[in-house]
Amino acid sequence: MRRAVRWGRGAHWASTVRWYLRELTGESEYDRYCLHRQRHDPDAPLPTRREYQLLRTRHQETRTHSRCC
Repeated sequence: MRRAVRWGRGAHWASTVRWYLRELTGESEYDRYCLHRQRHDPDAPLPTRREYQLLRTRHQETRTHSRCC
């Protein structure tokens, strides 16, 4: 029984670290974007991860007032 508790805590810790790294690197943004698109327009094709990154970069470059520098 004691061993199962240790593995459970280890799995929880690993899951927490994975979540944090995905948020830190921005990897989870694509997943959230896909969920948003599927909810609001399920028939529209989803961009690939690379296409999403290009769209996001273009958007950031055209909206210079949203950046600090």
